[in-house]
Amino acid sequence: MKILLIIGFWALLLTGAASAQQPATAPPASSDVRISALEQQVSALKSEVEELKAALTAAAPAAPPQAAAAPQAPPPTAVPAEVVSTQGGQIPVYGGATGLAKALNPDISVIGDFLGAVGGNPIRPVPALEMHETEVAFQSIIDPYARADFFISFGESGVNLEEGYITFTSLPAGFVARAGKMRAAFGKVNTLHNHVLPWTDRPLVTENLVGGEDGIDDAGFSVSHIFEGPKHLFLEATGQLYRGDSDELFKSFRPSDVSPVAHLRGYKDLTDNTNLDIGLSYARGHNDAESLLPAKLAENFISSLYGVDATLRWKPLQRSIYHSFIARSEFIWSQRQQLPSEQRAFGFYSSADYQFARRWFFGGRFDWSDRAREANLTDKGGSLVLTYWPSEFAQLRGQFRHTRYAENIDTNELRLQVRQFVFDYLLDPRPIDTAALQENLEHYKRLETEAREAP
Repeated sequence: MKILLIIGFWALLLTGAASAQQPATAPPASSDVRISALEQQVSALKSEVEELKAALTAAAPAAPPQAAAAPQAPPPTAVPAEVVSTQGGQIPVYGGATGLAKALNPDISVIGDFLGAVGGNPIRPVPALEMHETEVAFQSIIDPYARADFFISFGESGVNLEEGYITFTSLPAGFVARAGKMRAAFGKVNTLHNHVLPWTDRPLVTENLVGGEDGIDDAGFSVSHIFEGPKHLFLEATGQLYRGDSDELFKSFRPSDVSPVAHLRGYKDLTDNTNLDIGLSYARGHNDAESLLPAKLAENFISSLYGVDATLRWKPLQRSIYHSFIARSEFIWSQRQQLPSEQRAFGFYSSADYQFARRWFFGGRFDWSDRAREANLTDKGGSLVLTYWPSEFAQLRGQFRHTRYAENIDTNELRLQVRQFVFDYLLDPRPIDTAALQENLEHYKRLETEAREAP
């Protein structure tokens, strides 16, 4: 189709140039005569385009002449461009093979997370300097009905598949399904990767009650559905079923020891600048208390988690790149069956982050949490966070953290973080054929000159 448009364009130029060469002494015609003449010219051009289309269709199997073929670079450094015959010669055509290569390759991103710490913490010590994590993501739309997302984490202790799942986006009745290994939809923090967190660490309630950094991250499947509630409240219901192995939180001893997770999320725009996000969560699974007993005395010991989360966002439309505010909070209750008695623990965090300049953010967080295995022990703490974005691909963050542990031990730490984001979405390995591009440009210039000089 592009070729036909080019042919029609040059035909119009040639016709206009020929008309311009007519003697200036010709008598002026009336409006009806001019309209009739223009209609005849359009009709003639239409006939010429149809004839050219038929000629191109008939000549398609034929090999293009060698005289004007695009120059080929020696393999394997370059790939010759495709060539299509036209009236004025041969023009290289680009994009076919490159577009196909891009369609068959996933989008790739690499994110590095470097941490440094000053100060002592005998309860949960961290290295003075560490390359905490390097995450490589492969993401691609498979077809109009599914997409794939895989996240591989490289740490100082090894390699781990953090998430890897297929999402089916076009199921009947508006349902969306996922299958693979993924973070459970429990609260807010559990769903976030490290590089998305607004802090250098995770809250105490996540560490004590929800399995720490890995959290509920297991193999299973998920089904969700979005629907509209009353008074313009948008609701999303999610049901998930996992194998039942999630670090120190859940432990599966038998195939039937699966772990269900449920989440209900509500979203509402309060004003043009403000919105509220509220969620209810539930998770259940077997814990490792059974492994501490002899096989004859083994029983089913269950851990249950209940959660409430809320997020308030403010972002003025007129100054959205300079000012914003986010307040977050999560409340989590834990019931863990173990000997000699069941442990009932509670914990929460509350945080606020304010953007006071285009690249600067300042925030704080308060932590309070019992411990899942010893509910009578409570940890408390607070943090101040300053974040600077040199660009959208780099982030610098400093966090001062004070914690008072249940053992009456106070710790003060200054944590520094550097994050680097690298994206590569152009994965065609072939170099650009600059010689062919230059010849293509010169060819169009020759055609333009010929059109201007046409009698």
